[in-house]
Amino acid sequence: MHKITLLINCKDQSNIIASVTNFMASNEGNIVYIDQHVDREQDIFFMRLECEFASSTFSLEEFKELFSSTLVEKFNLKWRIYAAEQKPKMALFVSKYDHCLYDILGRYNSGELFLEIPFILSNHLDLKPIADSFNIPFFHIPVTKATKDEAEQKQLELLETHNIDFVVLARYMQIVSDTLIDKYPNKIINIHHSFLPAFVGAKPYHSAYKRGVKIIGATSHYITEELDAGPIIEQDVARVSHTHSIKDLIAKGRDLEKIVLSNAIKLHANRKVMVYNNKTIIFS
Repeated sequence: MHKITLLINCKDQSNIIASVTNFMASNEGNIVYIDQHVDREQDIFFMRLECEFASSTFSLEEFKELFSSTLVEKFNLKWRIYAAEQKPKMALFVSKYDHCLYDILGRYNSGELFLEIPFILSNHLDLKPIADSFNIPFFHIPVTKATKDEAEQKQLELLETHNIDFVVLARYMQIVSDTLIDKYPNKIINIHHSFLPAFVGAKPYHSAYKRGVKIIGATSHYITEELDAGPIIEQDVARVSHTHSIKDLIAKGRDLEKIVLSNAIKLHANRKVMVYNNKTIIFS
């Protein structure tokens, strides 16, 4: 049994759904999931579809060629087709905070995440024992103002050598440059320690505490050239009150960061996210 996942978007027009589903049927495919959305403001159609093929002679490359020549040109589609059994490869970038890393590796070790982690990279050595305990290769690439360009080249070489599909910044405390972003557009996921837009600076929970906030949150988004302004994948909040200390806020915030980041990773790895004009379409 072969299973594919198809993501498409195009200008909204009649007969798209029927054409795609009839194409699958004519090629002996059995659709097991389909969902679609129309952005009325931008007049754009989005679809996610999963289809199974029982034929032993099924070829993904031949199917892509046939789909392209039959439907892509007709509807001017932007499209991606994945073999459902192929796990994407994810690189983890970390610094010194360990809560997100422990959570991701725990879920990964239990089989909860549909992906592979070829390596963990850090600008510090603090978290190497964690990588070692999970038997995942760890690479230490220090970053300073003087060595930032050189460090980035080493990062790119590692990513290319290991055929990495996407990168997760699990509290990696360095600004990613445009070179890396251009190489992996909408494929670098960050976790932000607040409900964007929110309090800026190095001590957001202290600022929130002084303002007497009633909710705190976390936001996971794709990295873009504009800092903390990329397409949002997942967010969550927790209620707080005047009885909570700064320590309480930090603890609640870290719990949110772990959950939000892991959910964002799942959505991306399971190919349930589409990005259009700095906005995400998240399929169930």
